[in-house]
Amino acid sequence: MTPLDILRAHEPGRRTRPEDCASRTPLPIDEGDRVGVVLFNMGGPATLDDVEPFLYRLLMDPLFLDVPVGGRMRHWLATSIAYARAESLCERYELIGGGSPVPRLAHEQAEVLQGQLQARYGEPAGVEFRTYPAMRYGTPFPEEAAAAMAADGIDKVVLLPSYPQYSTATTGSALAYWEALGEAGERPSWPTTVVPEYAANPKYVQAVSERIDEALQRFPKGVRDDVALVFSAHDTIFNVRGQRKTPYCCHVHSTVEQVMRLRGRDRLFRTAFQGMIGPNRWLSSSTPAAITTLANQGRRAVLVIPITFVTDHVNIRYDLDVSVRETAEAHGVDHFEVTAGLNTHPLFIEALGEAALAQLDMPTDLSQLRHGGDGHTGAYPLRALGQLPRHPIRHETGACPSCGRQRGARRWTRPGQSPPPEPSTDRPASAPGDRSGPTAESRSREDS
Repeated sequence: MTPLDILRAHEPGRRTRPEDCASRTPLPIDEGDRVGVVLFNMGGPATLDDVEPFLYRLLMDPLFLDVPVGGRMRHWLATSIAYARAESLCERYELIGGGSPVPRLAHEQAEVLQGQLQARYGEPAGVEFRTYPAMRYGTPFPEEAAAAMAADGIDKVVLLPSYPQYSTATTGSALAYWEALGEAGERPSWPTTVVPEYAANPKYVQAVSERIDEALQRFPKGVRDDVALVFSAHDTIFNVRGQRKTPYCCHVHSTVEQVMRLRGRDRLFRTAFQGMIGPNRWLSSSTPAAITTLANQGRRAVLVIPITFVTDHVNIRYDLDVSVRETAEAHGVDHFEVTAGLNTHPLFIEALGEAALAQLDMPTDLSQLRHGGDGHTGAYPLRALGQLPRHPIRHETGACPSCGRQRGARRWTRPGQSPPPEPSTDRPASAPGDRSGPTAESRSREDS
């Protein structure tokens, strides 16, 4: 489908909440079934020649850029902006290697995930798993993935986003595209289940924490204990978030909360959002503003964690590691680092596998097949995500500090299982001029 076709098929309000797309009942899988796992990703321009068409497709998506024009007028607007911005974006991609690493890394993730699913779960159960990367704005497009699945004789399908936190502009947009293909008769119809989010999956959380530990080793030993953490999430349009009730910000805060609980709240941290493009109101505070605030409080060592990107990306390699680094250094931050993407981190691949399997009713006991993993599999059973309770939003008002709602991510641990105990030690010493530690604003973000 062309971007204009997708725009014409767009229906506001569809696929805007995880509950709209996730079944509470796992999809039955029989012995001998061939299961296709579609791994959705935003994609990226693999070469500099791909930058302008990639940006055009991005701007044509009404769930990414919410502007009050449609049809040919939007096509003209997207074409004009893509042309105007392509040169500057090409310069950024040149600085990180001549193109986006996302297409290559997404294929690697799909390949490793297929091997893990097949070896651990497929072969013992007599089921074949095949994975297919599907890019929203670049190749392979979802229709190409669907064609490959049809050629491979796929029987049943799992739609699995590479976005742990549900956002209308990412997961919602990918699902809308997939549905539009079906309605236009451009893909077969399979028995299908959807993974809406896995923002608090314990293995995903642990993988993030391990990337933090790796990055902390790059700081001099003398400052390592004083490093402040800034969790940086890609931003989302405020009016999409506010009017259509998507829980993206709640999921981001849930992920950060679980990471810091796992780490015993070992250091000062903030949650911030990277602004995107367009004349919209965005979430706050911004990543540069959060770092500037820390610098003004006397913090001289900062580690940024791109919490919503699971592959290395121009928003990590350039926006954070080059542009935001310059801002940090200009405000007196002497030591600045950015964590690597999760990419094919073994625990993240296991988290993807668990998210897919939770939506399936396999012919073999999954608890037995999961044995021998990372040692944490016995802590929680796999159930359809729609059946899981939610993590509470931990804030003095009892609500998400960004949107005021109480819609935390799904909780994977056993119902009734107590959360990890809070550490008894005090927080690290405050920076000069910050006698009480985190400000009220930062406490609200930490306790979300």
